[in-house]
Amino acid sequence: MTQSNWKVGLPLALITAFMWALLPIALKGLLDNISATTATWYRFVGAAVLAGGYYGWSRQLNLRQLFGRALLPFTLCAVTGLLTNYLTYATGLNFITAGAAQIVIQLAPLMLLVSSVLWLGEHFSPRQWLGVAMVAAGLPLFFNQRLPELASGANADYLLGLGFIVIAAVGWAVYGFFQKKILSRATPQDLLVLIYLAGTLCFLPMAEPLSVVNLDWLGWALLVFLTANTLIAYGAFSKALACWEASRVSATLALVPLMTLALGALIGILWPGYIEVEPLNWISWLGAAAVVCGSCLPLLARADSGSVKALQTT
Repeated sequence: MTQSNWKVGLPLALITAFMWALLPIALKGLLDNISATTATWYRFVGAAVLAGGYYGWSRQLNLRQLFGRALLPFTLCAVTGLLTNYLTYATGLNFITAGAAQIVIQLAPLMLLVSSVLWLGEHFSPRQWLGVAMVAAGLPLFFNQRLPELASGANADYLLGLGFIVIAAVGWAVYGFFQKKILSRATPQDLLVLIYLAGTLCFLPMAEPLSVVNLDWLGWALLVFLTANTLIAYGAFSKALACWEASRVSATLALVPLMTLALGALIGILWPGYIEVEPLNWISWLGAAAVVCGSCLPLLARADSGSVKALQTT
């Protein structure tokens, strides 16, 4: 049983939430200078070098088992799902705001929940049904100011961006579903390091690595932050799960979309030219709160570490 120590677990969970909240804002700023594929490739390269080097040096890797006959189909599906998630999320940010992306990506854990009920035989409680209903009601409330233009097709680029983020959510759900089957026989670091290596190889032909030479100091700072973000966030996340109840960690991380919206609004005031900020009224904030609470309820209904080991991957 996890030893509960909120004085350690809460700060670590907040560090994870803060890192994940900043991620789309930093990525959005970087995409003005390099392509989504290039940014994603650099993220995989950094993670592969640092995580692969650390776990390899400490002899905590056993990638061979992921290629065994029993696990290979699951491995291929999990890798494809997460690579799709990373690339389509970054691509979608070209067309929509960071705050909107964080709200829509909350569909991912619900998709994973539904797939687990349909194909893994897991129980779907009334609380989880309530969570689905809150997300379904919250999304149109959040986008209330954009609904007329989206319905009329007047803003095709924004609609395209939403489509990419939905695909990213599907990719994450595919990854999470097959990760469940893999982790009974392999460790999380084995799968993640393999994904980092696969992303490095798969996205290289589409990336433009030399385009970063034209970045200014801010661009380089954003690139370094994005490269380190995943490792820092997941390091804090793993430690938080080790010393605090998983349900409370998940509840803390459910605040990520609201933190992104708040940070985006603050940056929009202090630095108006940096990124586009989602227009928000009180109905939008109500919708955002409903989506956050709705996506959190299913996790709280399953208070075990397995329900949150893959909460966020973007």
